[in-house]
Amino acid sequence: MMTAVARLALFSLFAVATLFARVPSTFVATAYSLSGTTATGGVTSRGTLAADPEILPAGTRVRITGAGRYSGVYVVEDTGPRIVGRHIDIYMPSRLEAKRFGKRRVKLSVLRK
Repeated sequence: MMTAVARLALFSLFAVATLFARVPSTFVATAYSLSGTTATGGVTSRGTLAADPEILPAGTRVRITGAGRYSGVYVVEDTGPRIVGRHIDIYMPSRLEAKRFGKRRVKLSVLRK
């Protein structure tokens, strides 16, 4: 069993690798449709992404592929209590659209942090 220190070191190593590598990493993507203010103080809109700030800090610009018509460039502007590790949440203006998106494995590349 891994100690807390070993887990933290492994997690930190992954976070650094994710931020500095231009090689796409696999993430689990879900969608949300709650309109309002993001964690960075902006307003939710197309192109808004929620992520774990330990993995993808606010302001990080990413390219998502493998998400069908939702593939594209997003900016991390939000967080959430269930967004932990390699999980992202894509903002969609419609609840139905978000439900239809479901849960998918996608590829994510960091463009700018």
